[in-house]
Amino acid sequence: MTKRILPALITALVLMVCMETAGRADDPEIRSMDPAAWADQNRVFYEIFVGSFSDSNGDGIGDLRGILRRMDYLNDGDAASGDSLGIGGIWLTPIFSSPSYHKYDVTDYETVDPVFGTEADLRELIRACHDRDVKLILDLPLNHTGREHAWFQNFLNAHRSGDTGSRWYDFYSWLKPTDAIPSGRRFIPMEDMLVEANFSDEMPELNFDHPAVREEVLRIGKLYLEMGVDGFRFDAAKYLYLGEPEKNIAFWKWYMDGLREIRPDVYAVAEVWDGDSTATPYASSVNCFRFSTSQAEGLIAKTAKGGNVNQLTQNTEEYWHTLREINPGAIHIPFLSNHDMDRAAGYLPNKGGKMAMAANLYLLTPGSPFLYYGEEIGLRGSRGSAMTDANRRLHMPWGDDDPVSDPEGSDYSSQTGETVRSQLEKPGSLLRHYQRVLRVRKENPEIASGTYTALRFEDTKMGGFLCTWQGKTVGVFHNSTGSPLTVDLKGATEIRLNTVAAVLGTADEGFAELSGTELTLGSMTSAVLRAEEGD
Repeated sequence: MTKRILPALITALVLMVCMETAGRADDPEIRSMDPAAWADQNRVFYEIFVGSFSDSNGDGIGDLRGILRRMDYLNDGDAASGDSLGIGGIWLTPIFSSPSYHKYDVTDYETVDPVFGTEADLRELIRACHDRDVKLILDLPLNHTGREHAWFQNFLNAHRSGDTGSRWYDFYSWLKPTDAIPSGRRFIPMEDMLVEANFSDEMPELNFDHPAVREEVLRIGKLYLEMGVDGFRFDAAKYLYLGEPEKNIAFWKWYMDGLREIRPDVYAVAEVWDGDSTATPYASSVNCFRFSTSQAEGLIAKTAKGGNVNQLTQNTEEYWHTLREINPGAIHIPFLSNHDMDRAAGYLPNKGGKMAMAANLYLLTPGSPFLYYGEEIGLRGSRGSAMTDANRRLHMPWGDDDPVSDPEGSDYSSQTGETVRSQLEKPGSLLRHYQRVLRVRKENPEIASGTYTALRFEDTKMGGFLCTWQGKTVGVFHNSTGSPLTVDLKGATEIRLNTVAAVLGTADEGFAELSGTELTLGSMTSAVLRAEEGD
């Protein structure tokens, strides 16, 4: 049977309800979200591809205890120490039982894969994160399972026996061999039917019109929230009902409502890999990554390579307005790359400050940015001629005795040669720059949680924006060109920004000078200005 169509009326009602829910704390017309709760959601998250990060037992595969070993590197619990990266959240790629190295073909959602550790290790990691005020979210690939999952085996057995009354008979999406295949979807022959498998023959897709499927996936989510996990990243969120966005949005509204029964402040972000016009409507139900900021042709990379900052700030402001119209409580979630993309250091070499500028552009912005492990040291990796994602998921080079190795199938050989240790020893390294950017963001909370207002400057590529939070305002300015530039703030804002709170640039060229209302930034430099009283 195909996935049945949900009534359009339900979808319309869901969207109306979503439009009226939680508000933006700094909006004078919307007071439904507590300011502390809003600020708590706007964190910088760090994606860890678990098998490539850090190995604790010498088998060459990263694991949960390896992450525990590196907690002080990620966040040592002391914002003033300057010794850790200072992230506020961790996203773990799937840790559930699976036959693959990537674990997106889950065979048991309730068991930690033995190569990564045990449930006790996961519980210890949760405690370690919370001791440092770090949120931990799990990658939850619900759209499909692995073929060896007990659910799928039960589904096959129900069809083999012709048991149409079985709970499992319609658990996965299937067609009769004579049925027409819906446009854009992929079905594979199996037994005496066609089974939907849009990603891989090894990943059959669940039927989300089946009440039992919804019951099971909600139970799994609640299980991990009760364990102490802070939330989830939802893989392939638009594929549950491929080509039917209204049904996807309605499902995610239902699912998030169910999770909030256990944890009202659950953090969730969905992968809707598409342009803003397609992805943004999902914000009525669940926060989504902003894919238009990512990859070589994304907004961040183009701007970091000498583009016009004004175009970026105005685009970001328009995006914010769109989000607020759909759901005033939605979160802006920009990023440069992830485990499915070529590494940013390949198209943003740090020579000349491009990678550092990219970090400034997306980490010093409101919302909840995500950075991919190794980005902070310029780790490289691309699919290359082998056409394998394993090359995008190479081991983290710690520079010590960590035996973690590259995943199976990788053949990338143009690595930077830098390690975490070598960069920690260099005051001007990319890693030290990332540490400082995150510290500046923490020291100026208006950046993360404030209302975004783009400033307009004519005939210059230098640009900036204001962030206002709980009555205080900061301005963030960027010059991503190779020469110093000057702007007059007087014509752009009535707020008097009179203090340079932070300067982020290369050691040789980075500077900021504020003379009256004129701000000059050195090449490839960013600055945070504050409106301080008494001047």
